[in-house]
Amino acid sequence: MTRFVSKAAVLTAVLFPLVGAGVAGAQSQAVDEKTGPVSFANIASVRIGPEGQKGGALITETQRSPLLPGQSKLGTDRVSVPKDDGERATFGGHYQIDLGRYSNGNPYPSGVASRDHNVVAALQATTVPTAVAETSYALRDTWQGGAKPLDNTVLVLEGAKTAVDCTGPAKLTGTSSVSRLWVRQADGGLGIVPMPGGNAGLQLSNLRLGPPGDITNAGKDTTVSDLKLTRVGAFDQLIRQDGWRGGDFTAVAGWRVEITTHVKDASGAALQDVVTNIVLGGVSCSIPKGFVAKAGGPAGGTSATQAAVPTQVPAGYLGAAAPATDGDGSRVPLGIGLLFGGVFFAAVALLLGRRRKPGTD
Repeated sequence: MTRFVSKAAVLTAVLFPLVGAGVAGAQSQAVDEKTGPVSFANIASVRIGPEGQKGGALITETQRSPLLPGQSKLGTDRVSVPKDDGERATFGGHYQIDLGRYSNGNPYPSGVASRDHNVVAALQATTVPTAVAETSYALRDTWQGGAKPLDNTVLVLEGAKTAVDCTGPAKLTGTSSVSRLWVRQADGGLGIVPMPGGNAGLQLSNLRLGPPGDITNAGKDTTVSDLKLTRVGAFDQLIRQDGWRGGDFTAVAGWRVEITTHVKDASGAALQDVVTNIVLGGVSCSIPKGFVAKAGGPAGGTSATQAAVPTQVPAGYLGAAAPATDGDGSRVPLGIGLLFGGVFFAAVALLLGRRRKPGTD
């Protein structure tokens, strides 16, 4: 039996910029809320359970581009995932994802500076939607019990940047880059590993990395994980809130981390496999058929100004109890005015992966 189960939880409301403030000189006509150009940016989200099966999910604040030219930027108070006990309960208490800035101990290798992230979804003055997410990520497994944060770090994406630009139907771009990739080696140290280009991805086996939450009789010295790091190449590979929509033409980017943990007891007997999917820096932009960028400024980039007036957006949820799906496949719990770009956060009973027969590897 396992003890890796959490109770449902819903986040409190968060601040999100009102989309009513625009760039000086831009058109006063807002883009269509449901079908017009739009972008989204998310710094990190986690799902427990195999692809296509229900499990616990934590989706952090997602920025959505305004309906008038401007931008929505993630606040610098978000420095880790999870950030509190409520978020930690959704997928167990072992994993910690650091998001660039640190103060209570350095989880990064020597030479990686503490820095604020830059996560922005923007509608340019030309009505071109763009998004960017850039920071350094560190994945820690606190189950290892290291004396310092760095002792528990398993994977570091230093200088990671994901960006999308939807200038036109024939000019969609999505890029995912990283300056250096660090992985915990067999000798216990963090070493630099080259990241293959394109869709090749990086596959690592037998990492000293445990499950995301407590499992009865799991052996710390015998449990290992396989990790696959790839670039997000399709909209469905993002871990999204309801309301994060695509369009007739959509560009995506992000880093996808798939972890398969082979949980064993102290004697080495297999207990079960646990699958964890993480998306770092998930971004997308979408435009409708017939979209033509307006004149009046350079297309692309993130030069649009921050919307001036904040408003509260209710938290939502993801899971079996979500509202009915509307016609375009997105559940939208907000009723008036603006489609949101805030937090959707839920916990359902976690699906820990398939049971494994005793004595198998």
